[in-house]
Order: sequence, then structure tokens, then C-alpha cells
Amino acid sequence: MEMTTIIVVGAQWGDEGKGKVVDLLAEKADMVVRFAGGANAGHTLVTGGTKLVTHLIPSGVLHKGTACVLGDGMVVDPFTLIEEIDDCKKLGLLAQGELLIGDGAHVVMPYHKWIETAREQGSHKIGTTGRGIGPAYEAKAARKGIRVADLRSRKLVEELVERNLAEILPLLTHYGQEVPAPSAVTKMVDDLMVAADKLLPFVGAAGPAVATAIEAQKNVLLEGAQGALLDLDHGTYPYVTSSSTIAPGACQSLGLGPTRIDKVVGITKAYCTRVGEGPFPTEMKEDVAAGWREAGGEYGATTGRPRRCGWLDVPALRLAARINGLSSLALTKLDVLSGRGSIKVCTSYKVNGSETLELPQNLEALRNATPVFREFQGWSESITDARKLEDLPSAARSYISELETLIDVPLDFISVGPERTETLSLGTSFA
Repeated sequence: MEMTTIIVVGAQWGDEGKGKVVDLLAEKADMVVRFAGGANAGHTLVTGGTKLVTHLIPSGVLHKGTACVLGDGMVVDPFTLIEEIDDCKKLGLLAQGELLIGDGAHVVMPYHKWIETAREQGSHKIGTTGRGIGPAYEAKAARKGIRVADLRSRKLVEELVERNLAEILPLLTHYGQEVPAPSAVTKMVDDLMVAADKLLPFVGAAGPAVATAIEAQKNVLLEGAQGALLDLDHGTYPYVTSSSTIAPGACQSLGLGPTRIDKVVGITKAYCTRVGEGPFPTEMKEDVAAGWREAGGEYGATTGRPRRCGWLDVPALRLAARINGLSSLALTKLDVLSGRGSIKVCTSYKVNGSETLELPQNLEALRNATPVFREFQGWSESITDARKLEDLPSAARSYISELETLIDVPLDFISVGPERTETLSLGTSFA
């Protein structure tokens, strides 16, 4: 299948290795678009021994000449974005015209971080990154957010900041936090306007630019953030992010009709991880998880927080396949399973004495659900040199074959190491 317009999304709780998959696909892409989330997501890109961590700029940035777009559905921390632009330019990336920031994207303000940090110190914490993402989306939904386009007017920014602080400062007092002095608020606006001068040359209409590229039959890659199980509507609410993380969110963010999408690729690890609070039924005991965490480098690219590790959850993947309309899956970090002994896979759940193939979406039911595991034979050999399916140990091949059957979605791509070359391409999407 010739690549035209493809959406790549996480099929778990995020951190599935989307950066590497998008980077591989971006070799053929004319445009790579990030459509949701903010600096709470991080991609670690490795090529030729060089590591670049991006939080806002799409993973396709490693490919010179590829247009990188930040969609209107995002919330953007201007200072983080400036740092990323500078890091990319030091590597000779992001030449003139290669970055477009949607003017409808919303700005993450310092007071969004203040209120999120204050909330997370309470007894009902969600386990957020503290990057102000949730409060920024709250301001957007309340129709009092600051959009990137608004940065062209200091007067408008001052009015919006005043309106927001009128509601947020009493909340800070309620949470026992220090209220900033008027001089600090003035400096906040001053700093923002300095940042605006650096960012506004990159700002424009993202949706029309993407639509034009599609009309011109360009190869367009739409990149999500986090994962399906963190979606605001369909994830493990309330332990979710504050935006749409699934494929339909790309259409919403960019003003595209769903008929413009040719393929949706989901990304899943060969096991599960989760960061922050929330139910995680297949979670390993810590004495087991510690070894997997070290083997897989399971620490957040954005926060450095250790990730919780668990066995692969097939009902969760089937849910992800349904709500995203997955055409295929990419399986990452298969190499981490080498030498880990036998491998468990959750194939169903028992809820109130009844077995179900569906991931319970009621929070209380999920907390009380008992995973039903199937055990697979492991393998001890290193697989990082494998480039064809037949190069893998028979136990690994059996594991892959059974996963395709259980999830009922074909595997197009298998990652056997962090480098771009350490991959197996099984389907036409990655030819």
C-alpha cells in the first residue's frame, strides 16, 4: 500500500515507542503532524548514536526537508518549544520553512502549572507530569484560553491573563499555595511576549496546510501523543490525560474529515508500562518489575519517573483496535523479553465471577478485575541482530504469531532494539 495519509497512535498507556516508528515512517513522509497533547509527552529518538528528546516537535524532525506541524488540538509551552527548536538547530535540523505551529493551538501558562502542582499535592492526585496540560485544556474548554495567534497582541494577552488569574488565585489560596505578587505577573507577560517574538515567525494555519498537502497527494503522517488508554473519553477515566489521544482526535485537531485517512497504525510494547496513578491489572510485582524496568530503560522521557511494568494486556489492545480503527500494529521492545524467562499474556478478565474478553471500562470493575493469563515459552538469545522473521528464535516467532491471532490485527513492524536499523518490516506499510 502506498503511503498517503497515515495516523500513528499509542495502543496502551503511552510510552510505547511511537517516536521510533514515526521516525521510520517519516523517511517517506513529506509532512509529519503532531495532533494532540503538550510537553507531557516525550519521544526519545536515536540515530547514529545521537539522541534527541522531543516533547512538542514531531518525531519526523530528524528527516531534513520534512515539514513538521503542531496541530490546533495541542497545548504548547512556548519556553519548552523554544528550547527544542534551539536543540534541533544545533543538530542542523529545522531549516527555514520546516516548522509550522498552528495558530489555534493553546498556550500553557505558568499559572496552569501552579494549579496542577497544587492539586497533585492533595489526596486525590492523578499522577500528572505537572506540566500544566490539564489546566490549559480546562481554560480552552471554558473559552478563556490563550491561543498562539493571540500572542500577536500584548493587550489581548494581558486581558486574558487577568481573567484567568481572577479564578486561579483564589484556588491557589485554597490549596495553601503562595500567591504571586503583581510584579511577578507583569514579568510573566513580559517573558511571554519575548517568547512570542521567537515563535511567531513559525505560526500559521495548520489545518489548511495539512489539507493542501493531502490534496496534493503528499505523504502525510499524523502523530498522536500518550496512548489509547489515556484518552479523555475512552481511557481509564479519571486517570487519563486531558485530550483525545486516539485516531479520531487527529481529524478534530486539524479539521480533517475521517475519509481523508488511509491507514491507522497502533504501537504496542511487547509488555505493558504505565506512569502515574490509576488501575493497572496486569502490573508485575515490584521485585519482578525492577528487572524489566532496567532492561527496557523504563523511565519517562519527559519526567524521568520510573514506569510501572506489567504483562501484555490483550483485552486492552482489542479495545485500542476498536476505538482507533487500527489497520495494523507495530510491536516494540521485543528485545526486552530476551532472557526474561517465561512470558505471561493477559487474554481475558474475570469480573464478578464472569469471564470477559473486554477490558472493563467501569473504574470500580477494572480495579476488581482479575486477569486471566496465558504463559508463553521465553528465549535466552539476543535478537537485536534479527532483520527477518526467520532470524528470530522459534519461541519469539510463536509469541508474535499468537499475538496477531489474539488481537486480530496484523503486525506490520517489530522493533528489536532502539536503533532505526534494529527493526523487522513485515507489512507493506513499512516497505
